[in-house]
Amino acid sequence: MFYLSHKFIIRELVEQALKEDIGHGDLTVDAIVSDDAKIKAIFNTRKEGIFCGAEVLKLVFEILDPTVKVKLLVKDGDKITVNQDLAVVEGNARAILSGERVALNFIQKMSAISTITNKYQLAIIPYSAKVTDTRKTTPNFRIFEKYAVKVGGGSPHRFGLFDCVMIKDNHIKLAGSIIEAVKLVKNNISHTTKIEVETENFDHIKEALQAGVDIIMLDNMSVAQMKEAVSLINKTAITEASGNITLDTINNVASTGVDYISTSAITVKAGSLDIGLDMR
Repeated sequence: MFYLSHKFIIRELVEQALKEDIGHGDLTVDAIVSDDAKIKAIFNTRKEGIFCGAEVLKLVFEILDPTVKVKLLVKDGDKITVNQDLAVVEGNARAILSGERVALNFIQKMSAISTITNKYQLAIIPYSAKVTDTRKTTPNFRIFEKYAVKVGGGSPHRFGLFDCVMIKDNHIKLAGSIIEAVKLVKNNISHTTKIEVETENFDHIKEALQAGVDIIMLDNMSVAQMKEAVSLINKTAITEASGNITLDTINNVASTGVDYISTSAITVKAGSLDIGLDMR
């Protein structure tokens, strides 16, 4: 399941979220709801989109009370419509009511990211570029956000600073040049690690090509400049467009022939998909 295959990591993060919300106890539920009370409730969506977060939803209640039954009616990546039932939870009332908000926070945010990613990817048609995210993510929520990008049809970028080199303008200034920055990097990393360089003009691109980098980011270039850059690079490196990408502009960017288009909008501006939990 992509990043969510590492359940021990996911469990720790979900437990942290529950600790943050419940703390020493749910004052309202503990006062009103008896230990042995049972309920049945339905997760239901108020807005259409792409659902994401099924396994996380289940894990919330598994942690609080393993006897709570969760029946999923949809799976990650499914298109969902207004007033559609998504999951049924049945069992201990205290566990269900105390876990409601944390479960909703996860699936609302993850589904919103999958939904907006899907819109960006569809907006690229008929071109072959892939939408990818950035490291502009919510602290301690990155693993869920990047998974949601994948579910929405996007192609997640590097997970963190540790799995791909990205040489940006400040790195280049400190090193003196792209050539020198790449040389320093190659002397200090494994041969299995890819190197990406952020370029702002054609001199940068030529220097990156000379250095033999794997990925060249075309940062804040015009469509005309990107077309020329793609032609110059001529498939000798992966090309990535970045900078002020919107739903209105992404198709024109894709028309340049770039391989990837990165945007923080699919995580930063996703918001929350309107999903609720109702007792029936």
